[in-house]
This record gives sequence, C-alpha cells and structure tokens, in this order.
Amino acid sequence: MEDKVIVTVATTGAWPNKQDTPHIPLQPEEIADEVYACYKAGAAIAHIHVRDDAGQASMSFEKFERTVRLIRERCDIVLNLTTSGGLGLTDEERMKPFIELKPELASYDCGSMNWAHSTVFLNTPPFLEKLGHAMRENGVKPEIEIFDAGMVYNALHYLKKGVLDAPPHFQFVLGAPGGIAATVENLVFLKGLLPADATWSAFGIGRMHLPILYATLAMGGHVRVGMEDNIYYSRGVLAESNAAFVARTKRTVAELGKELASPDEARTMLGLRTNNVRV
Repeated sequence: MEDKVIVTVATTGAWPNKQDTPHIPLQPEEIADEVYACYKAGAAIAHIHVRDDAGQASMSFEKFERTVRLIRERCDIVLNLTTSGGLGLTDEERMKPFIELKPELASYDCGSMNWAHSTVFLNTPPFLEKLGHAMRENGVKPEIEIFDAGMVYNALHYLKKGVLDAPPHFQFVLGAPGGIAATVENLVFLKGLLPADATWSAFGIGRMHLPILYATLAMGGHVRVGMEDNIYYSRGVLAESNAAFVARTKRTVAELGKELASPDEARTMLGLRTNNVRV
C-alpha cells in the first residue's frame, strides 16, 4: 500500500484550552463529535487525550471510557490512547485506560526530557519496561513517540531486549519545548536512525506544522495533524475544526498522487489487530 498515507488526528492534547482557541474539544461529547468529523474527512487514527471538568490535563479513566464509548458507537477509526496526559501521575494511572479499554495503539514516550525547560516529563527505564510488557499482554501496539534522537536509541535497546516487538511504529515529535527542533534537516536525521522494517509518522508543532508535513509526505512517511500540536490553520488564523486540517492533508496527499488510508487499511499497514471493539 505504498500509495496510501495514514493520517492521525490529535484533537485535544494536554495543553491548549478554550482561552487559546474556542474551537478545541475538551469534554467527551465534544471530542467524540470532532473525531467523527475527522473520520468522515479521512483520518484513520485518533490520538486521544482527555481533560477534567475544568479543562485541565487528566488521565481520568471515566473520561477515557466515555470518550472511547462515544467514538466506538459511531465509527471504526483506529484508537490511540495517550499514556502521558499530565505530569506527576502514577504508572497505574497512565496505563489503566489502554489496559481496560483495549485500543489498537497507545503512546510509548521513549525517554525522559526537560519539558518546557521548567519540569521533567518522566519516563524511567523501569516504567518503559513495564509499559512495553503491559502493551504486549493487552494486544496494544506501542506508538513509539520520539522527542529527541536519544529516544530512538532507547527504542532500539528495548527492541533488542524484547520489551518492544518488531516491526515498530514511530511517531516523530518535532518542536516540543525541550525536544528536538522542528526542522526538515532534523526530520531527515531522525528518519535515518530507524530500522529498515519500521513504519513512521511525524508532525511539527506550531508554525512548523506545514513544512514538516510536506517533508514527511515527500519522504514517504505518515502524518499527524490536529489542535494538540497546532491551533492555527494559517498565520494568525485559528483553525475552526480539526477536520479542516484533515481535509487540507487529503488535498495535499491527492496532489502527490496518493490517497488517505482507511482505518482498516491502517490496521493492515501497521500490523494492528483487526477486531476493533464496538459497543
């Protein structure tokens, strides 16, 4: 399926709020509506964060359960649940949503970093080993999130050790405060570190969203879009929906002579289980 491009939509994230943009979905009903609109626009994967009632970052299982149920009632989009929806959480809080809800994918942030130069995004070796084993036991594929080059080498170590299974799937995160800068040169460098059997996707945060998207498509990768990473459709213009990002990506992909992958095609391409749970 070399002519297919997988689009992941990250509708919410942990940081933007209604003061930043009134269009960001924060509660389960809003998130489910937005994910469904993105599914209809062509997204194959939804990367899910949830918020508490005040709109702050959360790993509330109840919020995840309701969000996942509302999405699964409406469509068969591939679900990718975060394991990092906030700081200062226990291992169990971070893992419970994917253990209980059995999405096809969950995030595997492959190392620690100084987030925004003010706090530590902590992913210790014992946690990463526990996380990898729990994902295997529950039939959930890790999306190996890479914020800096050293995290690729961490992933290669865990592949060799058997904590992660081959073939791996990587998500390059470029432009996070404290991580590798969002430049095309850095994207090319990171891509060159991957094992030959890996699949990969990438996105740039903020104003570098489009340059990284275009470069990723030119290099044969998959892409992620959404308000978790960028709230502006163009300079100074807020995106009115996450689906607008998906629709633009679909047009761009078509100009390259390719098509967006369906959820089932994405499952085949990434080696995901095919019995998506519907309620």
